[in-house]
Amino acid sequence: MKRGILGLAFACLFLLATTASAEIEMPSLFSDGMVLQRDTAVPVWGGADADDEVTVTFAGQTKSTTAGKDGKWMVKLDPLKVARKGTAMVITADDGDQKVTIDDVLVGEVWICSGQSNMEWPVAACNAADDIAAAKHSIIRTIKVPHTPSATPLTDFNGEWTACSPETVSRFTAVGYFFGLKLHQELQGMPIGLVNSSWGGTRVEPWTPPCGFAAVEELKEMATQKFDARNHQNPTVLYKGMINPLIPFAIRGAIWYQGESNGSEGVTYYQKKQALIGGWRQLWKQGNFPFYFVQLANFRTSGDDPKMGDGWARLREAQVDTLKVDNTGMACIIDIGEANDIHPKNKQDVGARLALWALAKDYGKDVVYSGPLYKDMKIEGSKIRISFDHVGSGLMVGKKDGKKPTAEAKGSELKWFSVADAEQNWHWAKAVIDGDTVVVSCDKVEKPVAVRYAFTMNPEGCNLYNKEGLPASPFRTDEW
Repeated sequence: MKRGILGLAFACLFLLATTASAEIEMPSLFSDGMVLQRDTAVPVWGGADADDEVTVTFAGQTKSTTAGKDGKWMVKLDPLKVARKGTAMVITADDGDQKVTIDDVLVGEVWICSGQSNMEWPVAACNAADDIAAAKHSIIRTIKVPHTPSATPLTDFNGEWTACSPETVSRFTAVGYFFGLKLHQELQGMPIGLVNSSWGGTRVEPWTPPCGFAAVEELKEMATQKFDARNHQNPTVLYKGMINPLIPFAIRGAIWYQGESNGSEGVTYYQKKQALIGGWRQLWKQGNFPFYFVQLANFRTSGDDPKMGDGWARLREAQVDTLKVDNTGMACIIDIGEANDIHPKNKQDVGARLALWALAKDYGKDVVYSGPLYKDMKIEGSKIRISFDHVGSGLMVGKKDGKKPTAEAKGSELKWFSVADAEQNWHWAKAVIDGDTVVVSCDKVEKPVAVRYAFTMNPEGCNLYNKEGLPASPFRTDEW
């Protein structure tokens, strides 16, 4: 009798073991409250039993595939239209015996927000009480990737989508939020998804994939090296732990605020940015998607040497050079830094200036999206005439007071211009706006050959703007 009961019990256990199916597994990106990218094919992926047929149903579409021997599967939804009201995505497997429902799914614009602490910096730390109280934008959503260095590429992370509200927005990336808010407002209440993968104090190298290094001649040797993930500053380890799990989630593009931890570099930082951007684009397989970044703000004490060139001057120059990479953009914030704080609290202007690039380049808005960028120079006797791209409706001497819009400072003189002779002797100079150009001269330099503007760690009070209120980026005309 006992033997019969035991035999029956073992038979039942065996039957359950052979007939039960593993549950469908979905990455954290595919969870309640998520935002999907509109107007492009949308990959949806996960795990199931080997050889199971998996079906995804969403927004009137039904797509099916068969899980591989490793249980992995992926389908691609056809391009989706904007959905401001959340609906459900249903995933089934094993002839419908397994089912996962993801609720409150929106369709809109999805952006990766990455970099170091000035991207990770939360809204709560930005003197933003009014912004927090007004943050009743439930279709702006974010998901945060936890700090995770890895020696091997990961495929998931522990996170969940959070809808924007006065109770939650304090934890959003401030730059990402104000960027997304500007898009949300300008695009008729567009749903916005912000994927926050950032880590304070990090260099650019850990965020870069091996294939990115391989594509840049000066960095090729880094492509095949193995790096210890116990040091989160080692090359590739944050790409593997914090970016790879996001690929190939459909996105519009990426915004990036980083550079302080590479602040002593010049052209090498430009090479590393090429590797970062090129590597991400190669692996995402969404073409040359937009990559917009922030040029470092003014910081620490102002110098008095007209030669300048100290601190982050060459790093900022490398950031300007990054604009040579296709479909990139740069928000200049040389006017809103804080001498005593590497984390300027005015992230409202940072996010809005990044958003101008997206509005103009990706959403067809007729807006001026950049401050003046040095174009060329012409020596005219004892003077040098400087020409610019992105003059907008004209140049002006401006004054930026906190978060208020830039005001024209009529009657004020331009600051932080210097000129040099052929012997590389530098002197502070007088600079005058003449139409869409600036004419620079100095009584001590009879035959000037080069000009520098705000080419220093903290050119506090630098004041060349276009009339749309966007600051001119620091520059030099020489290559000394």
